[in-house]
Amino acid sequence: MLDLAGPLCHWIEEGRDFAVATVVAVGGSAPRGPGAALAVDGAGTVIGSVSGGCVEGAVYDLCREALRTGQSVLERFGYSDEDAFAVGLTCGGTIEVLVTPVAGGAPARTVLSAALSAAAQGGPAALARVVRGPAELLGRALLVRRDGTFEGGLGGRPELDRAAAAEARTLLEAGRTGTVELSAREAGREPLRRESEEGAHCPGGLTLLVESNVPPPRMIVFGAVDFASALARAGKFLGYHVTVCDARPVFATQDRFPDADEVVVDWPHRYLRRTATDTRTVLCVLTHDAKFDVPLLKVALRLPVAFVGAMGSRRTHEDRNRRLRSEGVTDRELARLRSPIGLDLGARTPEETALSITAEIVAARRGGTGAPLTGTNTPIHHGDGEDGQPAVA
Repeated sequence: MLDLAGPLCHWIEEGRDFAVATVVAVGGSAPRGPGAALAVDGAGTVIGSVSGGCVEGAVYDLCREALRTGQSVLERFGYSDEDAFAVGLTCGGTIEVLVTPVAGGAPARTVLSAALSAAAQGGPAALARVVRGPAELLGRALLVRRDGTFEGGLGGRPELDRAAAAEARTLLEAGRTGTVELSAREAGREPLRRESEEGAHCPGGLTLLVESNVPPPRMIVFGAVDFASALARAGKFLGYHVTVCDARPVFATQDRFPDADEVVVDWPHRYLRRTATDTRTVLCVLTHDAKFDVPLLKVALRLPVAFVGAMGSRRTHEDRNRRLRSEGVTDRELARLRSPIGLDLGARTPEETALSITAEIVAARRGGTGAPLTGTNTPIHHGDGEDGQPAVA
């Protein structure tokens, strides 16, 4: 839902009532992951997507019905031979979708509005919603901030709100979106009993979908070369905050790298020591000059970042490894280095090279192999990455 924060904030400012459908769980091969959303306003205007087209019509109808009744509903869509080309996922997967009305009298409108506003402004915040549990709690929402404060509520029980806020804060700190289970005891409730579709009783508790909104991950490109310009453009397309760093002021200019969020003139290793990085940060070393590469990689390979790659021929790679070992870099640290950087696409131009590099970054992030899908039996959609986003990208 938070991926639609910008347009939904406009709808709220305009006083529109709307219903939002959010993917809360996926199984098998599904086009989009938890957090993907589609919204429909009172006039029938649609934004977003939950399935890439497979079940959009049925979800649209659910949103219209939710606006009419004012009730949240959880619906499951899956593949079957009978309805594969009617309502279902022809790719063979299943998705569960929570549909929540966001109308003037809806209990969750205030907190959803606050969450959407925080996301639109880029502030770190997590939105926790009940997606399984008693019908009266379905869709109830809690907005949790990084300092642990929260607003909204999941049903008038302070102990439930505190437990949910603690779980949501954990996912927020990791920058992940996903579901968490609260037992009846954690929720401060007596064990609940409800009828399943098969008629069997199952114990109570709650399932929450927690959507995290965090600043975009960083891509730091070292070396103000033509390849860096193309890579900065590709990095922005993938949603990274891109920095280009080079020690040479004549080359490191904003005019040469208009797609970069910032251009820094500094020795690469010195800048890397002082700038903020985290487990989502991607470091791309394109200088292929030992006087820059070696001190930079000595620092980079000891940081808890997501990806460290370096450009250069295989001969350059071997020489660089020898120099790094002489500087005390261990074999275990060297094993983190992806060099020569990029997948084997036969790339020649800067743009093709940028595609090769970003393809390797996506594969590393999502657990892909980089092999052609044709002729392979591996899953097309892998599990969530470290930031909790679905394997689309």
